[in-house]
Amino acid sequence: MNGNNDYLVVDAKTSTDRTIMNALYAMHTVAPFTLWSLSVVALIVNYVRRSDEQDPLYATHHNYMITTFWWSIVWLLVTSPLWIFFLLPGIIAWTLVGAWYVYRCVRGWLRFSNQRNPA
Repeated sequence: MNGNNDYLVVDAKTSTDRTIMNALYAMHTVAPFTLWSLSVVALIVNYVRRSDEQDPLYATHHNYMITTFWWSIVWLLVTSPLWIFFLLPGIIAWTLVGAWYVYRCVRGWLRFSNQRNPA
């Protein structure tokens, strides 16, 4: 053995770190009601914060929010042709995508509040 510690040393999280994570979840949660503008801002912050994150719990939650955002975009694009043919199927599909997005954000936020992994 070379004497190195095989354990990851994680700095203790501050109240500011928790506040930022809560703010990110809040921005993602209300994003469908702001034409997704808040989610874009939160997504950028997620990418920036994740790149420097050492705490596995926080990194997992950043990944969760990023994944939720991109899957929502995929499903909005996949269902967008429904708007061309009929108005009602487009409305229903996008409402379901928005509801799924909000569900994922609220679920992740609650699990973060309990210091648990999002999945």
